[in-house]
Amino acid sequence: MFTRLGLFTVRRRRLVLALTALFVVVAAGLGSAAFGRLKDGGFNDPGSESSRATRVLTEQFHSGDPNVVVLLGSRSGSVDGAAATRQGLALTRTVAATAGIEQVASYWSLGRAPALRSTDGTKAIIVARITGSDTQVADTFDRLRTSIGDTRGALTARLGGVAAVNHDAATQITKDLASAETFSVPITLVLLVLVFGGLVAAGLPLAVAVIAVVGTLFALFAISLFTDVSIYAINLTTALGLGLAIDYSLFIVTRYREELARGLDSNAAVVRTVETAGRTVAFSALVVAASLSALIVFPLFFLRSFAYAGASVVLIAALGALVSLPALLAVVGTRVNSLRIFRHRPREVGTGFWHRLAAAVMRRPILIGTAVIVVLLALGAPFLRVNFGLPGPESLPKGAESRVVSESLLRDFDGDSGNTFAVVMTGLGDPTRHAAAITRFAGEVSQLPGVSRVEGLTGRFEHGVRTAEPGPTSAQLARPGGTWLTVVPSVAQVSPRGEQLVKDIRALAAPFPFAVEGKAAELVDTKAAIFSRLPLALAMISVITFVLLFLVFGSVLVPVKAIVLNMLSLSATFGAMVWIFQEGHLSSVLGFTANGTLSVTMPILMFCIAFGLSMDYEVFLLSRIKEEYDATGDNEHSVAVGLERTGRLVTAAAALLAVTFLAFGTSQISFIKLFGIGLAVAIVMDATIIRGLLVPAFMRLAGDANWWAPRWMRAIHDRVGIDESGHRGEVPDSLAA
Repeated sequence: MFTRLGLFTVRRRRLVLALTALFVVVAAGLGSAAFGRLKDGGFNDPGSESSRATRVLTEQFHSGDPNVVVLLGSRSGSVDGAAATRQGLALTRTVAATAGIEQVASYWSLGRAPALRSTDGTKAIIVARITGSDTQVADTFDRLRTSIGDTRGALTARLGGVAAVNHDAATQITKDLASAETFSVPITLVLLVLVFGGLVAAGLPLAVAVIAVVGTLFALFAISLFTDVSIYAINLTTALGLGLAIDYSLFIVTRYREELARGLDSNAAVVRTVETAGRTVAFSALVVAASLSALIVFPLFFLRSFAYAGASVVLIAALGALVSLPALLAVVGTRVNSLRIFRHRPREVGTGFWHRLAAAVMRRPILIGTAVIVVLLALGAPFLRVNFGLPGPESLPKGAESRVVSESLLRDFDGDSGNTFAVVMTGLGDPTRHAAAITRFAGEVSQLPGVSRVEGLTGRFEHGVRTAEPGPTSAQLARPGGTWLTVVPSVAQVSPRGEQLVKDIRALAAPFPFAVEGKAAELVDTKAAIFSRLPLALAMISVITFVLLFLVFGSVLVPVKAIVLNMLSLSATFGAMVWIFQEGHLSSVLGFTANGTLSVTMPILMFCIAFGLSMDYEVFLLSRIKEEYDATGDNEHSVAVGLERTGRLVTAAAALLAVTFLAFGTSQISFIKLFGIGLAVAIVMDATIIRGLLVPAFMRLAGDANWWAPRWMRAIHDRVGIDESGHRGEVPDSLAA
């Protein structure tokens, strides 16, 4: 198959390149529309209790939590002055008049409600709910910001709430994406020149990177027509598209130059390259895509987005490297070595750094292997105290408007009235007939730790006592079939104390069905959804990886070793991320605010990506080792030569990919920064410590058993296995265009 593919790209090179150019133009045009279709959020399980409660609140009761807050500050010092009151009422009417906004209430419209005024009397708030889809909420928020404008007079105005946080995050991510590309592309180009020593060879991987990146955006647009796709998928797919395109191209171009150096003409060298390196690239792409596909088992569309988009970008990058790049090499021919800046001097086998390193490790495999494992376990130890959370306002830069509002609500007000949640009660028929039971239940909720007050059909409750009788708006809480309580927390919802509050409420007994919604409930339910499906995802990754590695190497031990070493490497990476991002070490250097948690979705996302990427290096290293072992039968010699032949190339590939992800470490969104830095650390650790130290130590200790398999499995491999060395039949010395 790969021989035929190589022959096709050589003989139809102009057609292939023309179709590639057409694809790039169309993908760039349609892919630009992806930014307007992708959605915020996606961090909750749509089948969870919190999601069901939210749907009942919205669809049956036509209500919901406020998702926008206008924080108004008095320039004169008090929000009770005549001028402040007039302007506050006017702004309340302005908010209410904005299309798409419901449930508007303010300190002044509710008769100077104390809960909506700061404890020092200098600030007050307007709370409201923007309805509609994520896109509609974003559009309405933009209109609201325009209508409020640059507030003058007695009051200053700032916008906050969930809608504002999502809006600010989406805006910041777009800026960060441009900054990341500005950071990574020049460095990548310099590294490519250093690797290849010439401008022509260095430019070829960038051509494939363009195909992958614009193709990724087109894939995101196409997928968004059928299902929800998270806007955060852009960060991954752009980084992965750029990184994998360069990685795969690096191996293809390097092998092509090797074949030219062995005396093949350009066309024959292309075919041989596709047969050998192309075969391995195709297999590596399957492993990465399979690892990312495991994310499909999770119900959160944030994670599912990376399964859809990640698998797409891997396939596009691989196709670009396997089809478009060989056609381009057939056109360039021997000019691939043109415009050289310097030449890499070929070394004799057995004299390079990587050969000496492998030999040194294999002289003391137990000592070195044990020492490395102890270090990795020590690095991974902080992960034992991981505390998971969801992204919140503190993920934004310190000066972000919505974050400033959120911090003020928690610091300056008695309870966060702009961050309430509901306890939805159903199955009541006419709720007014159950007033006594509702009153008892509301009192029990109000006396739980972390509750500032509870407002419901039968009045206001604080610390177990009814402090206010039903008011004019209380009747609005009665609907046929049920009612709801509005809970004003005294703690941040997205926090361990917020989670405990949800658990405490759910543990209460009531004579009617009830469900808790809100950000804290979403966090509790999201954790449950992820952890319940995590074993299935890990099993999928492990089984697929084992099968694919067995098909390549015909070994039982090699796949098991790869899985164990990857787990060890990733645990060390996650431990470092807990130490840095959860506990706040280096926060001042890296420019983020630690809130004592890690985003619950990040470790599983990073695991799937890093696990798949590590197999790139595993396959390229072990393929060369196996090739040498088949020729000589000498295990130690094969390991040293294999590491020598791939060490420089794998290191270069890892450095290029790490730079791509590290660029996202410059993001102003803390969990995107975690994503970028974490994956960069994982890639570098895997390509150096694991490949340079642990793999030689392990393979030295295992000896010839590295390539053992039971007879029945060997028969399967002989029949359907994948051999990286490719077809070794006759390849024409010259092929017609």
